[in-house]
Amino acid sequence: MPLNRRTVLLAGLGGVAALSACGSEDEAPAAQDPTSGAGEAFPATVGTKFGDVVVESAPTRVVALGWGDAETALALGVQPVGASDWLAFGGEGVGPWAEGLYDQAPEIVGTLEPSYEAIAALRPDLILDVKSSGDQERYDKLSQIATTVGVPEGGDSYLITTQAQVTMIATALGRLPEGQALLDGIDQAFAAAAEAHPQWAGKTATAASRTSRGWGAYVEGSERVGFLENLGFVQNPAVAALPVGETGFSIDISAEELPVVDGDLVVVFPIGVDAADITSDPVWQAVPAVADGRAIVLERDVSSAYSLAGALSTKYALEKMVPLLEQALPA
Repeated sequence: MPLNRRTVLLAGLGGVAALSACGSEDEAPAAQDPTSGAGEAFPATVGTKFGDVVVESAPTRVVALGWGDAETALALGVQPVGASDWLAFGGEGVGPWAEGLYDQAPEIVGTLEPSYEAIAALRPDLILDVKSSGDQERYDKLSQIATTVGVPEGGDSYLITTQAQVTMIATALGRLPEGQALLDGIDQAFAAAAEAHPQWAGKTATAASRTSRGWGAYVEGSERVGFLENLGFVQNPAVAALPVGETGFSIDISAEELPVVDGDLVVVFPIGVDAADITSDPVWQAVPAVADGRAIVLERDVSSAYSLAGALSTKYALEKMVPLLEQALPA
């Protein structure tokens, strides 16, 4: 069963730009030479919302800013000198699925509002902002520092599939065969899990969320729903019937409306709250799937890996999720 590859993939910076020419080799992290075997791949052209971006030669100093962009580069054998830590892991800014892949920790430069000065000081020759907001001002500032690969057409607000993210980054790095191998491996892992569990096929599933502000659910086309669909589940039709929120990938649900998440399976992502805040909630406990043991409240590492939907984290999440699904829906 292949991955869900929907079409939902879908001035004031003069001082910053000048910084890119400043600083000695000792002031910024060293980068490995990722050019081995990649020469024939350049110049490489990547289509983006902002037009075609041409990477003239194999980059040696990559800054990865998008959600999961750094781990995608790592999976392809390239170590960013700068990166964003979207899930606040600390240290190298990656989860356990990517530990040990850096020879030298990257400079962490921020997420929603990265330090453009810090990015420029790293003297990048390529900036990856692929799974990102798609904000024009952000892109303009980054592209003044170095060649920047932004979101694809239709990829605003982080609405980009794993396939598109891997393919775009692999193209920019001159590692398209390696990128395709990563995608094939993910496809094969999902297909094997689905084949081993035919009882999941056609069962309704809800990917829900709980934040400090309340409840929500993810909609068709989001990676959190696609993950379950790749295992044979189908989107809960009651959730699918609700209007999509401003994010484009989720909807808000009031406590009174929470029964709408009920289905053959409910998976909930705690975001900024403890799992205990969910499991102890009487409203949650009253959902039939919860009362019947067909609900999963994800722990942090699994939730993070699943949500990231990256080249490395997806396999990690699948390995952790299959036993949880087997427990919730025994054969």
